[in-house]
Amino acid sequence: MCSISLFNLILGDNNLSGKLSQSLQNYTELHSLDLGNNRFSGEIPKWIGEKMSSLRQLRLRGNMLTGDIPEQLCGLSYLHILDLALNNLSGSIPQCLGNLTALHSVTLLNIESDDNIGGRGSYSGRMELVVKGQYMEFDSILPIVNLIDLSSNNIWGEIPEEITNLPTLGTLNLSQNQLIGKIPERIGAMQGLETLDLSCNRLSGSIPPSMSSLTLLNHLNLSHNLLSGPIPTTNQFWTFNDPSIYEANLGLCGPPLSTNCSTLNDQDHKDEEKDEDEDEWDLSWFFISMGLGFPVGFWVVCGSLALKQSWRQAYFRFIDETRDRLYVFTAVNVARLKRKMETDGVHG
Repeated sequence: MCSISLFNLILGDNNLSGKLSQSLQNYTELHSLDLGNNRFSGEIPKWIGEKMSSLRQLRLRGNMLTGDIPEQLCGLSYLHILDLALNNLSGSIPQCLGNLTALHSVTLLNIESDDNIGGRGSYSGRMELVVKGQYMEFDSILPIVNLIDLSSNNIWGEIPEEITNLPTLGTLNLSQNQLIGKIPERIGAMQGLETLDLSCNRLSGSIPPSMSSLTLLNHLNLSHNLLSGPIPTTNQFWTFNDPSIYEANLGLCGPPLSTNCSTLNDQDHKDEEKDEDEDEWDLSWFFISMGLGFPVGFWVVCGSLALKQSWRQAYFRFIDETRDRLYVFTAVNVARLKRKMETDGVHG
């Protein structure tokens, strides 16, 4: 196979295994690489980003790949489909994904049409992707599909703010990972988003107000996170009336959830008042303990001395002996210091 020129290599949905062969890097003119739903293992090779500069679609989903997402993939200036879902990838999302050139401008996607390269006629490949929550097969319109799918891995850390630099990205799926932190405030800049799935992570904070400006968004899933605050009610959010979109976020309130924001705020206020009352009680108990502790301690010591003559005699004998020892120690050291000063004076 290494002796022929390939523009599309589609080996997905087989039972292939082992590590990705280095011979693939010889296909420098490859536009579509689909090895999804096999049993490939090991790390994603860095040479994919270094050697395959013409790559437009990369589908490695459904394998057993491990390790980090290599930053070299960010150098693929024509890449507009990156599907690495359903693997065992770890590490954080590379910030440089926000530099994927093909997702910065609509005009860049058609610099060189896939239908007119190398005399291949109109064949542009075929690929099965998860879009709007379901598997869909794309063929003729594949060149205009813009997708990043990193779902069902073990990716951790925060969602990089730089990813909001992709205004033409249509699908962003980061679900079922270990992501933390807040949803990027500038996510509203991703005007091309139609599908956004951030479910089953540990994202916190409120839903950014800028999300209301995503007027093309028609599939949203924020469930099973740690989000809080009111759900936006403007623009597209009026159409997201399915409570399952937001379920298992105990801090979220407002329609379509049954939790009323005023009720939640009242509960928070009550919790704050309860904490303040507990703090005041702890402080009061401290002063009460101080007030009771002194007289109780005083009478425990002095009362025992007053009632028991042998303890009283032993106590005052101890005081006298301590005073005598202190006096002798002071007198001896003072005399020694005077002699030293007199000696130093004579020699001087």
